Amino acid sequence: MPAAAFTSRLNEQIANEFAASQQYIAVAVHYDNETLPRLASFFYAQALEERNHALMMVRYLMDADEEAVIPAVAAPKTSFKDIVEPVALALEQEKRVTQQIGELAGIARDERDYASEQFMQWFLKEQVEEVSSMKDLLTVVKRSAENPMLAEEHLAREAGGGGGEDPTAPPVAGGAV
Repeated sequence: MPAAAFTSRLNEQIANEFAASQQYIAVAVHYDNETLPRLASFFYAQALEERNHALMMVRYLMDADEEAVIPAVAAPKTSFKDIVEPVALALEQEKRVTQQIGELAGIARDERDYASEQFMQWFLKEQVEEVSSMKDLLTVVKRSAENPMLAEEHLAREAGGGGGEDPTAPPVAGGAV
């Protein structure tokens, strides 16, 4: 059974993950409206990934017979001055989430809640990837600020296959979506 302090904080993190998903949808819509389909697609995919992170946390709580709270979230930022601002916002968001995930893992460890600590290990690894990806994208969009099509071309070249699903990822509430 997860420690009460961990359960409480994980429910807060569910809200953070859903809020991140909403922010990425807002960023994707912004890029869609600017007719930058590769950037839009990248952020629509990020939104789905963040939503799934929230649902992994929900599934963990359900499996542990704990209450999972599905929260309301604040409205995301929807207006941006240029191509760079949304990615800079995304990088700051990923850094904040990385700190939150680290704190969750620390709570689990401090409470000797080893199952929850193990659960958080995948998220710690995932956040390294997320920060790196956003940092690289920010570099690209800064270089492409005067010609956004260069960022689009970069994403088209670098898209690759994405590697598919991660078999080590925790299960998502509602199954594979």
